[in-house]
Amino acid sequence: MKIAVTYDDGMIFQHFGHTRQFKFYEIEGNEIVKEQVEDTAGSGHGALAGFLAGHGIDTLICGGIGGGAQSALASAGIRLYGGASGSADEAVRALLAGQLSYNPNVQCSHHGHEEGHSCHGTCGEHGHSCHGA
Repeated sequence: MKIAVTYDDGMIFQHFGHTRQFKFYEIEGNEIVKEQVEDTAGSGHGALAGFLAGHGIDTLICGGIGGGAQSALASAGIRLYGGASGSADEAVRALLAGQLSYNPNVQCSHHGHEEGHSCHGTCGEHGHSCHGA
C-alpha cells in the first residue's frame, strides 16, 4: 500500500487543490517502511490525481477537497479519506490502526462560498470550514 497525505510543515494541508507537497508513506504489512515528501511542481486540482497515480498512490488522506477532484481520484482508483486534520504522521498511524477520524462526505467548493470566504487560503480561517456536510 502507498499512502499520500496533503502536507504542510508536518500537518495535513486543508485544501487538496492547492497543496504544494504530499508526504508519501510506503506500507508493508501494517508498518510504515518508507516516508518521503514530494513537491507537486505546480500541479493543481484535477492534475493532482494523475500526479498521485503516477507515484503509485492507492490511498489519500486530506482536508477539504472538491467534487471534481474526488471524481478524478475515484477514476484513478485512489481511496479517499477526506476531511482529516492534524498531524500527517499521526493520521497515517490512525488509518493503519483503523481509527482515522475523517469525513466521508467532505466537500470543498471554492466557487460557491459566501463573499469573503474562500478555500484559496487555509480552510478553517475566520470560522469558515470546508470540511463537509
